[in-house]
Amino acid sequence: MPDDVRARRRAGTGLGLVLALVCAAVLFAALPHHDQKSGGTCGERTLTSWTADTALNTEFTRYGDDATRTDDWTGGDGTHSVRLPDGRLLWLFSDTYLGQVHGPPNPVGESYAWRDVSAPLVRNSAVVMSPAGRLLSTLPAPLFPDPGPNQWRWPVAARVEPRSPGSSEQVVRVLLWTRTTGAYPWIYGVPTATEVATLSLPDLRVEGVVRILGQEQVPDPSRRVLFGTTAVADGEWTYVFGGDDAQAASRPASRAYVARVPRGRLDRAANWQYWDGSAWTSRPRPRAVLGDGPRTGVGSAFTVVRDGGTYVLFTMAAGTRGLTTVTSYWACAPTGPWHGPTRSFSPPLPQGEVAAYNPQAHPALSGDGRLVLSYDVNWLDATGASAQANLSRNVSLYRPRFVTLRLAPG
Repeated sequence: MPDDVRARRRAGTGLGLVLALVCAAVLFAALPHHDQKSGGTCGERTLTSWTADTALNTEFTRYGDDATRTDDWTGGDGTHSVRLPDGRLLWLFSDTYLGQVHGPPNPVGESYAWRDVSAPLVRNSAVVMSPAGRLLSTLPAPLFPDPGPNQWRWPVAARVEPRSPGSSEQVVRVLLWTRTTGAYPWIYGVPTATEVATLSLPDLRVEGVVRILGQEQVPDPSRRVLFGTTAVADGEWTYVFGGDDAQAASRPASRAYVARVPRGRLDRAANWQYWDGSAWTSRPRPRAVLGDGPRTGVGSAFTVVRDGGTYVLFTMAAGTRGLTTVTSYWACAPTGPWHGPTRSFSPPLPQGEVAAYNPQAHPALSGDGRLVLSYDVNWLDATGASAQANLSRNVSLYRPRFVTLRLAPG
């Protein structure tokens, strides 16, 4: 408490003032905040209901189990999507199984479709869905080539933008995570850089890849930040969220960061600005906007959506609950302060020692108060020798699943 307040209390004149300030603070916190930029009202958002999205789950099963081709998608994770100008939906995946699916039954007599253990595994892929919601084809995979020896690219968020500011021609910008082979605990690679790829329209050809932010100079890999796990448009800005890999270093949770880019300039590193804890700056020294270690934080991948004037962040819960439970936070600005975690839910999981991860919102499929969210499923020990056999024995273990959520003021 400041010294002048203590003095007033000693003089017998400050008690009423202190009570008034406390009451005002409580009232202010309880009232919704007006988002001047968007004209919407910001306030707490909480999950009111969720249901499995049977239609999407069935469609991915149909496409993944289709045995008529041997060069298309049969399973993958890192699920992201973007609506194209002609109505198609482009689905982007990280590590992906191609090849052919057989059965059921599988070789051990179970009633699951299966793939051979020699099925090709590529680092990224893209699948095209029709405007009516039918998966049509897999683009030649991997779509994004490796940047160098022992390195690979994982696609994350994507946006449709003008080819250049003011241009009527549109392209797809895809944010990429570059990772490099590393020793334990970096079994999924050492975070290396954030890049942006440009895809032409309507043929979805990779025109080029540019580097946005390298992280090789950060000595502790768990402190390196890769941007692009989610991107949200607000006015003239695109807010790009990122995270570190603290969980790989056995910390309870990772931390969330945010950058912003003028709309239409995602591929221009000079136009990126990073939140440093107090201001936006072009110096790439971001400070976390969410995550203090023991109480709050995010998974290695998370998603952010806007509901009116409120930003809502979905992530796997911290600790062991993060293997099964999705929770959320809310804020009135991308930079926070972020409140929560709020109400959580545990999405359906198949039988066995499996884990859920990487919740991602799909705004192009949402509307009328509904929010479509995907989550990826993998064998709990994804690195052991048995993991490959289990993923091959039951192809449904390595595919996204979908739920439909509804939010309401808290």
